[in-house]
Amino acid sequence: MLYLLGVLMMKKYLIFLLALPLFAGLENLQLQQALELLKENNLELKVSRFEAQMKDYEAKAAKGHHFGKLDVTVSGMRSNDAGNVFGFKLASREATFGDFGAGEFDPTNPNVLSVQPYNLNYPEDRNHFQTKISYMLPLYTGGKLTEYGRITESMHEMSLFDAKQLLNEKIFQTKKAFYDISLVENYISNLSKILQNIKRLENIVDTMRTEGYAQNIDLLEVQARKAEALSMYNQAKLNRELAYQFLSFLLNRNVSSIKKISDIAPIPTVSQEKLEAKNIDIQKALLGEKIADMAVGVEEANFLPTVGAFAEYGSADDKFLNEFEQKDSYTVGVQLTWNLFAGGTDYANLEKAKVNRMKIQSQVALAKSGISLKAKKLVTEIKSKDADVRSYQKQLEFARKVYENYQGRYQEGMVSISDVLIKQSKELEILLKLLTAKNERNTKVFELNSLLNSSDI
Repeated sequence: MLYLLGVLMMKKYLIFLLALPLFAGLENLQLQQALELLKENNLELKVSRFEAQMKDYEAKAAKGHHFGKLDVTVSGMRSNDAGNVFGFKLASREATFGDFGAGEFDPTNPNVLSVQPYNLNYPEDRNHFQTKISYMLPLYTGGKLTEYGRITESMHEMSLFDAKQLLNEKIFQTKKAFYDISLVENYISNLSKILQNIKRLENIVDTMRTEGYAQNIDLLEVQARKAEALSMYNQAKLNRELAYQFLSFLLNRNVSSIKKISDIAPIPTVSQEKLEAKNIDIQKALLGEKIADMAVGVEEANFLPTVGAFAEYGSADDKFLNEFEQKDSYTVGVQLTWNLFAGGTDYANLEKAKVNRMKIQSQVALAKSGISLKAKKLVTEIKSKDADVRSYQKQLEFARKVYENYQGRYQEGMVSISDVLIKQSKELEILLKLLTAKNERNTKVFELNSLLNSSDI
């Protein structure tokens, strides 16, 4: 019994061990791997791809109108209505003179023309089965179908731009999450060193208090500062956890740890030519200009005739598909439609389309200048933040030296503990400013990458 129980416990333990990888998060995830997972798993990107697929099918549906429409119609009816029954017989090629009342015609009757044929007016019930194949083909639409096809293709292309723009946004967020985590890791490391320094100072003050060279208030003041630094340390760890949660959400996978990267993102090279060639907003504006031009073509087509052809082939009988070839029939034809007057509606719609085209042309110029201005502004702001980072790094190095100096002077009784903690507080303040400056700088770098439609790491 004990042996069986042991075997069962061992099986459960093995199942648990095998199941661990299913629940464990990704470890030491590299940025490039994260970007690949993003493209595969991100739910918003999947939705955008579905949208693009639907636009593609809309474009294919628009092209299909060029090939016309082929229908098969099968109908089955039963009626004793005089008109219907006579029509059924005609469609089935079975009408006889008797159906017109020839059997009741009496040439000797002076009122023969007033006689109502009974067989014609009161026919017996009849079934009617008709099978018909019809084909309609547009021959000329003034270019309207062609322009509609080009517009739907362009709308599909626009949806691909939208999907790419969303991908850029998600790449931006993923990179930022990596740099944020790396930045906060460095911040936590620095805070950890500061905490160690405060604990060392606490031990010094406690020793000096024991020897009568410091007061209780000095020790309490150091402990209060330690509590403040510990609070900042715990808050930083929570921020790191939030960054991991957001990264997991982006990748639709649980991420436990990443491979740290530099906390300073590289600046991309920027030029007006590169912006105009790669920026998605500009590409969308240029495509919008083409669509507006196509829309003018659609409105112009309203002033031209449309020509269509049709063909119909079928057979009818009182039995389904009976004597199909013997009773078949066909109809072919061509139809021209030309609207000559619509109360000025077509002219107004054409002018509206032309004005819209001019508006979009202005929007293209505005997009080019606006994106260029935004890129220049970002580059300037990045350079400014670079200067801030260099300054704060120098200030932090100096603050640490000053703190160490004041700690030694306190031990010699030359300064108060408040003076030491003020210097230590300055170190914390500059460290936080450095973290903020790096974070703001990286954000602007990623924005610049998005403007350039760049997925470079």
